[in-house]
Amino acid sequence: MVAFRIGHVSVTGNYRDNNEDSCVVDDRLRYAIVADGMGGQSAGERASALAIELIPQYLEQFLDFEKANTKAVNDALEKSIAHTNLEIIALSELDPGMRNMGTTVVMVASVGERFFFIGVGDSRAYEFRGGKLKQLTTDHSLTQALMDAGTISAEEAKNHRYRNVLYKYLGSRDGASGGAAIEVTPKSSDRFLLCSDGLTDGLTDSEIAKLMESNDDPQKLAEILVDAALEGGSRDNITALVVICN
Repeated sequence: MVAFRIGHVSVTGNYRDNNEDSCVVDDRLRYAIVADGMGGQSAGERASALAIELIPQYLEQFLDFEKANTKAVNDALEKSIAHTNLEIIALSELDPGMRNMGTTVVMVASVGERFFFIGVGDSRAYEFRGGKLKQLTTDHSLTQALMDAGTISAEEAKNHRYRNVLYKYLGSRDGASGGAAIEVTPKSSDRFLLCSDGLTDGLTDSEIAKLMESNDDPQKLAEILVDAALEGGSRDNITALVVICN
């Protein structure tokens, strides 16, 4: 397994009063998670905080990070999402102040010699390899669904009225599944990015690609990406989590 380092930054941004994003990195670098909450008042903050609290608890109990096979990893990731989804739904029904709360989630698990990426909602995972940026996760947004159906173009999707509307997130009936995890065998010099949609609100994929080579320190690179998204006019909370393989 190649050695790797992780850096992360999460900011409220220029247009929000509170930060509904959350992120966590395991002390042993076995997993990293970014969550982007939604809902009135403090509901979004609570939902994203629950995601980064409950998913690790499940993974640490049920996933063998040393030698689990692909099916076992997928099962553990899916069940951690399903478990957290049920907890968020339950709390939203019990507490009137948390009604309609939800959160996206995107995460990476390091198991044996491989990385496994999975997401629910529109927070994204990217791979940067050989100078090329590749989105690993699929957005669960109405605009992505319309693009997949060939109804609108990628250019039209940028300013579509439904671009921020999700059909799947934690806290929804369909939020219990992220689908099959994307499996990657990391190579030396690979770079990976987990981010909330606040980052992609201020930066295009081509701009992200250029910035991904701008620094060899993952913490500094995460800061560079967030600062650039702010300058690019992002109107949301922004979280960037960068993995650099040595």
